[in-house]
Amino acid sequence: MAVDAKQFEAMIAAYTAAWNSGDPAGVADHYAPGRGITINRGEQQFGREAMLGMAGGFMASFPDLKLSCDFFRLAGDRAVFGWTLEGHHAETRNHVKASGWEEWELDDDCRVTNSLGWFDAVDYDRQVAGG
Repeated sequence: MAVDAKQFEAMIAAYTAAWNSGDPAGVADHYAPGRGITINRGEQQFGREAMLGMAGGFMASFPDLKLSCDFFRLAGDRAVFGWTLEGHHAETRNHVKASGWEEWELDDDCRVTNSLGWFDAVDYDRQVAGG
């Protein structure tokens, strides 16, 4: 079933705002119960507790985290959300700016049922270390 475009645009704005709020629950609320994300072919993180941990981990690592939406596309119940994360790493204090995207499957309520997230982890780690 196709997701309503206006509902999707509202979801994108709310999802971006949730990342910028410092509240991991706001991010987790955008995922259907028991669903989640796999980042860079890593371990699958499914369920509310995993989503809280994933979002909370990034928020703790970057107390001044700013996430921006670079682009998005919707096709039926599939979507792509392109983003840029920027902030200072909590431990190293180094400025990090990383871009990536998430490939989403969406349910009828415009909640994510599956996400594949991608970013350049080597460049991210280099920036965290100060390189």
